Amino acid sequence: MKPTTEPQVATTSDIAEAGTAVWRRYLELTKPKVVALITFTAIVGTLLASPGLPPLDALIWGNLGIALASGCAATINHVLDRRIDEQMNRTRARPLPTGQLNERQALVFAAVLGTTAMAMLSFLVNLLTAVLTFASLIGYAVIYTVWLKRATSQNIVIGGAAGAAPPVLGWAAVTNTIDPNALLLFLIIFVWTPPHFWALAIARREEYARAGIPMLPVTHGVEFTRLQVLLYTVLLVIVTLMPFLTRMSGLLYLVVALGLNAGFLYYAFALKITARQELPMKVFKFSVNYLMWLFAALLADHYT
Repeated sequence: MKPTTEPQVATTSDIAEAGTAVWRRYLELTKPKVVALITFTAIVGTLLASPGLPPLDALIWGNLGIALASGCAATINHVLDRRIDEQMNRTRARPLPTGQLNERQALVFAAVLGTTAMAMLSFLVNLLTAVLTFASLIGYAVIYTVWLKRATSQNIVIGGAAGAAPPVLGWAAVTNTIDPNALLLFLIIFVWTPPHFWALAIARREEYARAGIPMLPVTHGVEFTRLQVLLYTVLLVIVTLMPFLTRMSGLLYLVVALGLNAGFLYYAFALKITARQELPMKVFKFSVNYLMWLFAALLADHYT
C-alpha cells in the first residue's frame, strides 16, 4: 500500500516571501546602487541651485522623477544587454539571464517607470527638466547601450555624457535653466567616468572580450588602458579644482577635494606601475566613494 502525502498548502509567510522575491527582482532591474549615486548627485545639484532650501516640489518630485527615469534606463539596459550579461560572471545572475523575469515583464516595468517619471517632471516640476531627463534616458538606454557600447572603444567616454547629466537635471528642476555651475558639475562626472569604468574593464577584460564588447583594455591592451586611467585622473584633479577657482565653493570643499584627489592619484599611479591583480577593483571601488564624498563636500561647503 502506497503512503499518502498531504497536499502542500501555501502559508501566508510563503506567499509573503514569494512576493518579496519578485519585488527584489524588479528592484534589481533598476540597478539600485547606481541609481542611488545618480540620485544623490541630482539632489546635490538641486540643493546647490538655491542659496537656502530649494522649493519642495523641485526637491521631492524633481529627484523622484530623475530616480524613476534612471531606473527605467537601467531596466532597458538589462533587456538590451541580456545576451552579454549571460556571458559575464558579474552579470549572469541578473533576473533576465536566470529567467526569473522575462523581457516582456521588464519592458512593461520600464514603461511604467518612464511614463511616471516624465509625467511627474512635466506636470509637477518643469518641462525643461523633463526634456533633459528624457534625453539622458535615451542617451544611456539606447544610444550608449545599442550603438556606442558595441561600436567603439571610446564608448564610455562619449556615453558618459548621459551619466553626467543628473546634477544638471537637479539644478534645472529649481531654476528652469541650464546654469554654468551645473555644467561644471556635469564636467566633473564626465571626466570621472572613464577612469572609474576603465578600472572595472581591466578587471573584467576577458569577460568583455568573450562577449565581443570593444572596451579599451580589449582593443588597446591593459597597459595602454592603465596609462589612460592615470591621464584622466590627472585631468580630473584639475577639473575638480574649478569649483574653488570659480568661487562656486570655498575652503572646505578645496581641502576635501585635495585629499580625495591625492588618494585617486595614488591608486592611478599604483595601477600604472604595478600589475597587482586586485588593484583594478580597488581603483573602481575607491572611485565610487570618491565621487560620493566629493559631492558631499560641495554640499557641506554650500551650507557652511
